[in-house]
Amino acid sequence: METCDALIVGGGPAGSSCARELRKHGLDVLVMDKAQFPRDKVCAGWITPAVVDALQLDTGDYGRQHVLQPITAFRTGLIDGGNIVTRYPDTVSYGIRRCELDDYLLQRSGARLQLGQGLKSLVRDGTRWIVNDAISTPLVIGAGGHFCPVARFMGAAPGADERAIAAQEIEFEMTPAQRDACQVAGDTPELYFCRDMKGYGWCFRKGDYLNIGLGHEGAAHHLSERIKNFCGFLKQRGRIPQDIPESFHGHAYLPYGQAARKRLDDGMLLVGDAAGLACPQSGEGIRPAVESALMAAATIVAAGGNYRSQQLQPYASRLAVRFGPALASSGSGPAFLRNLLAGVLLGNKYFTRHVVLDRWFLHTHQPAMQAD
Repeated sequence: METCDALIVGGGPAGSSCARELRKHGLDVLVMDKAQFPRDKVCAGWITPAVVDALQLDTGDYGRQHVLQPITAFRTGLIDGGNIVTRYPDTVSYGIRRCELDDYLLQRSGARLQLGQGLKSLVRDGTRWIVNDAISTPLVIGAGGHFCPVARFMGAAPGADERAIAAQEIEFEMTPAQRDACQVAGDTPELYFCRDMKGYGWCFRKGDYLNIGLGHEGAAHHLSERIKNFCGFLKQRGRIPQDIPESFHGHAYLPYGQAARKRLDDGMLLVGDAAGLACPQSGEGIRPAVESALMAAATIVAAGGNYRSQQLQPYASRLAVRFGPALASSGSGPAFLRNLLAGVLLGNKYFTRHVVLDRWFLHTHQPAMQAD
């Protein structure tokens, strides 16, 4: 029977960040993921300076071998409506490819890796967990995203949650002809909101790569049609090439505060999207994934090997302090009022910059979280 001090299920930014912090404190950490890395990951793919700081990422070193697209502006508006461009004097985010970033973070974590194998069984044995009849550990950390098997074990029902955001996205390397036809600037991602303000589409160029996607609240069965219409809008406006691939990939996430998930139990914690921590307005998952991982690691170290739920409770308190109280549904209010406000406010330069971009997407009001 293999043993470890902590088993992390999921090798994305949440899992690798938690692993790295625990390794700094001398814990023997094993990261399990059903995929082999590097692997494709559905995500628009950008990180703010706050995430760079939390990850302690050397952008110069990282950018020498990986895509790191500086972002200094945004084009925003309504789908089938007008748009405005908001420019910043400095870099406010960086475009990345998740297949590169996730592999980089996982490899540098210092944890032992068990890739290409998913969680199949989880049995409690006294104060330890027996995983897949092969691993014994006192602590299991679920970092496997919205459909994380550890979250399911703790009672989550991701397929039945109507408050989840369903999204589809594609990222592909453009041909020379497609690059010439693409009018999206690398330093200016484009964000177009649905008129019901329950979702938005994006178009993001990272060097030779183009990422297009759309997410919407509770609309999985209509999502393909929404994506088709959104791409048609982009083509009609001349923003993207006419001959983009059609192989869009889906994923889902739960916005923080929309529906509560149990996030800890005896010998068990959830981090990142597994804990339902995506930013409610933008859907960003990387920042809350990294920050929750750091908070979980600090709680685990302070627990000193006693992982009863009472000892892990400070993790829940840290989440509440950092991310705030539960929020009201983003879709509240009469539909006609939401539509009217969308049309008026998204055409206002002050509101777009200081609310939509600075607060919803860049979180400039919130200081970066530093690792211990």
